Amino acid sequence: MPSPYQLIFCTCPDKATAEKLAYLLVSAKLVACANLLPGITSIYRWQGEINTSQEHLLLLKANKDRFGPIADLIKNQHPYELPEIIAVPIENGLPEYLHWIDSCH
Repeated sequence: MPSPYQLIFCTCPDKATAEKLAYLLVSAKLVACANLLPGITSIYRWQGEINTSQEHLLLLKANKDRFGPIADLIKNQHPYELPEIIAVPIENGLPEYLHWIDSCH
């Protein structure tokens, strides 16, 4: 049976943006937890050029059925024209932690 949980990755240009999105998502009960990882270096191709940026990474834990509203909120509040919003399934985890994710919605 597929897991009902997901981990969503979202890069942000700065700490303020990452914190704003994290608070909005947790307050709206769309995610149970948001972790901010500062100081990542992203190297990517955008509009035909290779770019390097210092970013903050959001790691968001949520139920899979929340992906649509999570993506919508991020797209509406994110300063990037095309924000990274990538979800991967959480296949295993401490059962009590996974139940806690459920309790936050």
